[in-house]
Amino acid sequence: MEIVTLLWQYWMTKRLRKKWVTRGQLEAWQELQVQKLLRTILPRSPFYRERFGDLLPDAWRELAPIDKQLMMENFGSLNTLGIHKEDAFQVAFQAEDSRDFTPQIGKVTVGLSSGTSGNRGIFLVGPQERARWAGMILAKALPGQLWNEHRIAFFLRANSNLYTSVNRRRIRFSFFDLFHPIPEHIQRLNEFFPTVLVAPPSMLRLLAEAKQRGELRVSPAKIISVAEVLDPLDEAYIRQVFHQNIHQIYQCTEGFLAVTCAHGTLHVNEDILVMEKEYLDEKKERFYPIITDFSRTTQPIIRYRLNDILTEKKTACPCGSIFTALEKIEGRADDVFLFRHDNQPQNSWVSVFPDFIRRALLSTSEDIQEYKVKQMNPQLLEVSIQAEGKEELLYEQVRSQLQEALSQHGAQIPMIQFTPYERVTGGKKMRRVERMFTPSENE
Repeated sequence: MEIVTLLWQYWMTKRLRKKWVTRGQLEAWQELQVQKLLRTILPRSPFYRERFGDLLPDAWRELAPIDKQLMMENFGSLNTLGIHKEDAFQVAFQAEDSRDFTPQIGKVTVGLSSGTSGNRGIFLVGPQERARWAGMILAKALPGQLWNEHRIAFFLRANSNLYTSVNRRRIRFSFFDLFHPIPEHIQRLNEFFPTVLVAPPSMLRLLAEAKQRGELRVSPAKIISVAEVLDPLDEAYIRQVFHQNIHQIYQCTEGFLAVTCAHGTLHVNEDILVMEKEYLDEKKERFYPIITDFSRTTQPIIRYRLNDILTEKKTACPCGSIFTALEKIEGRADDVFLFRHDNQPQNSWVSVFPDFIRRALLSTSEDIQEYKVKQMNPQLLEVSIQAEGKEELLYEQVRSQLQEALSQHGAQIPMIQFTPYERVTGGKKMRRVERMFTPSENE
């Protein structure tokens, strides 16, 4: 039965791309899908039923947004199967420890988020949702046709029944555990010879280096970056080595949010969700997304605010899609650097988005191959660069560029200290721009 759902979803996803000519048509259709979702989940989710109260379903946009903390605090009453948070965590942690990711609760897949924002989350996916997800992924990300032969190498911190559900006769899926050593990955990849390579950019960078050394012999038809912010520095290097554009899938605990088109533009998957925008700047470019996913019923996602910072693309994509296009996924809200104002009262903060820090580093020198910038506190930045043995020669230029960027924001200039560059290994996510403290009025 699941294979029928997968094929139906694949066909529908392909077909729906041509269904709408205008944004108005798309938004009217989305509204009908949300109403249909609410009729299904409100009788089965005590959390959302209580949250709606006297509010009518067609006024769902007036519902106050929720976040990960609220979702996890009310996990048992939010999901529509009454699965307890403790039971779900137990299954997920056992899978992490044993590296056996097949156990489920009944027929429900249980997944564990990586906890980049500081608190780990659980997601539940029922068998039909799992099949629909596989159909959507195949329709949106697979090169060529479904009936062609595909070998997908997927690098992640943890495997899941959700991912292996794409295994079919002509589609072979192989999970590569990020905790395993690089030489083992290279050997397996040379044997598997994938047509599609899916991995976090930090791993793609290591594989690109192995290919440049002649150790990795694969030439996939498509490379997809997942799970981490794709930094321009890494993207350029990986593209140069593999001689192709690097695509992206934007997916997290809260859903399958966006995927790149043939032109490399990230488009929001507005055929399965509504993405409202909570703008962060006067130009209305950066925003927090508020997600309502009408494809999920086991663990409903209704007006869920993510703390990712997205930048909207202002120019039309050559592909012609009417789906919202994203310029970039800039980072997380908790990686916005915070400084005291240079000439304003001490209790006010200056916010500097991660993209400004990246630009300052990348504009310093083409010799910079890798970098990290950590804000330890409002008065201290810790910077690490790798630049072919020229690191110390570039320190003062990097310092000057960062000071100039911060000065333009009216921030008090912090101390900038340099440390040796160390690579992230294992399952930890790469974050090139990272704030290491939580602000308080006493700082």
